Amino acid sequence: MKAAACLATAGLGLLLSACQVVGPDYHVPIDAAVHREDFQGDLTAHGQNVVSAPVPGDWWRLYQDPRLDELVRQAMATNTDLRVAAANLSRARAQVEEAESAGGWSGGVKMGAQRLQESGEAFLLPEKVPVANVGDIGITTSYQFDLFGTLQRGMEAAKANADATQAAADTARITLVADVVRAYTQVCAANEEREIAEHSLDLQGQSTALIQRLRDAGRGDETQVTRSQTQFKSLRADMPRYEAARQAGLFRLSMLLAKPVDQLPAGTSNCHELPKIAQLLPVGDGATLLKRRPDVRQAERRLAAETADIGVATGQLYPDISIGATVGTVGILDHLGQPQTNRWGFGPLLTWTVPSNGSRARVHEAEAATQGALAHFDGVVLNAIRETQTGLAQYSSLLQRRDALVDAEQSAQLAADQTHRFFQAGRASFLADLQATRTYTDVRAQVASANTQVAMSQIDLFLALGGGWESGRTQGSQPTKP
Repeated sequence: MKAAACLATAGLGLLLSACQVVGPDYHVPIDAAVHREDFQGDLTAHGQNVVSAPVPGDWWRLYQDPRLDELVRQAMATNTDLRVAAANLSRARAQVEEAESAGGWSGGVKMGAQRLQESGEAFLLPEKVPVANVGDIGITTSYQFDLFGTLQRGMEAAKANADATQAAADTARITLVADVVRAYTQVCAANEEREIAEHSLDLQGQSTALIQRLRDAGRGDETQVTRSQTQFKSLRADMPRYEAARQAGLFRLSMLLAKPVDQLPAGTSNCHELPKIAQLLPVGDGATLLKRRPDVRQAERRLAAETADIGVATGQLYPDISIGATVGTVGILDHLGQPQTNRWGFGPLLTWTVPSNGSRARVHEAEAATQGALAHFDGVVLNAIRETQTGLAQYSSLLQRRDALVDAEQSAQLAADQTHRFFQAGRASFLADLQATRTYTDVRAQVASANTQVAMSQIDLFLALGGGWESGRTQGSQPTKP
C-alpha cells in the first residue's frame, strides 16, 4: 500500500515536470495594419490650421467656456450610457477574479443522515439487513494542477476581455463628450442664426413697406410689391426652424445629462455665441493616434482574448490532474466517530475525456475566430486612419470656405456703409440703402452657418482623434495590462 502511494506520487511528480502551456503565446502580428509605416507619420499634411502637438484629454476645455465645462462634468457623472459601461466593466473584472480563482485548492463538507434499508445481496448476504439510522460526515480537499496551462490561458482571455471592456467604456466616454459639445453648439448656433434671420426679416419688411409707398405714389408697379412680399413671407416661414433646432439641442442635452431642460446649467438655453477654439488644433501623429483611440485598443484586446481561447480549447484535449484528501465517518448514527466507522484517503486523481472530433473542431473554431479578430483589428485601424484623414480634409475645406465668406462679408459691409453714406448725402435712394444692408445681412447669415459647420467639424475631428478617454483613468482603477 505504501509502495503504491509512493509510486503514484513519483508518477505525479514526473507529469508535473513536463508542464507546458498549450496554445500560441500572444503578440500583435508583425503584418498587422497597425504596424504600417505610412500610418505612423505626421498628420498635419492632411489639413490646415492644425499643429502636430499632443491631443489633450480634456480637449473641450480649449473652448474656454465654463458653461460647456459644467455640462461635460455633469454628463460624465449622470449619463446612462456610462452607467451601463461601468456595469459591464464591473462584470468583466468579476470574470477575471473568477478565472484567477479557478484551479488550485478547493474543499467541501458533506453531512447527511437517513433511515436506511440496505440490500443484503449487495453485500453477498442471503438474509435481510436490518433497518438502521445511517449517518455520513466527510471533509474533502483537493488541489488541481494546471498541468497544460489551460487555466492560465483562461485567465489571459478573461484579462484581455476586461481590457476590451475598459476600452469600450472609454469609447462611450469620448462619444458622450462629443455629443454634449455638439448639442451645446447646436443651441448656440440656432440662437445666433435666429438673431441674424430676425434682422434680415425686419429689413425685408422695411423694403416691402417702402416699395408699397412708391407704388401708391405712382413710382412703382404691383409686380415689385408682390415680389417683395413673397421674399418677406419666405423669410418669415423659415423662422420656426431655428427654434426647432434650439429645442432639439436642449432636449439632446437633457437626455445626455439625464436632467430636465429647466435644470441645465444657467444660460444654456440662451447661449447665442458659438464656442470657438482660439488656437491651432493639436492633432498629434499617426502612431500616437493608434495608441490613443480606444476602439483600436478594444479590437487589439479582443484579438488577444481570441488567441488565448485557442489555448483553452486545446487544453480540453488533455487530462485534468489533481491531488486530494478526504476524511470522514460513515455508519450507524450512534457509532459515528468510532474507529470502525472512520475513513480517510489521499492520492492523485486523473480525469480525462477522450478527445472526439467535436473537441478538435473547437480548436479549429477558436483558430478561425482569431483570424476573424485579426481582420477586424486591421479594419478598425484602417477606419481610424480614414476617419482622421477625412476629418482633417473636411475641416480644412470648411475653414477655407468660411474664410472666403468672411472676406465677402467685409466687402458687403463696406458696400453697405458706402451706400448708407450716399443715402445720407442724397446720392442714393433709401431702397438702395436697404438692399445693400440686406445683402450684408444675408452674407452674415452665410458666415454664421459656415462657423457652425466649422465648429461641428472640429468636434468630429476630435472624436476621430480619440481625445477625451484619458479623463476616465482618474475616475476608476487602471485596467489590467496586456
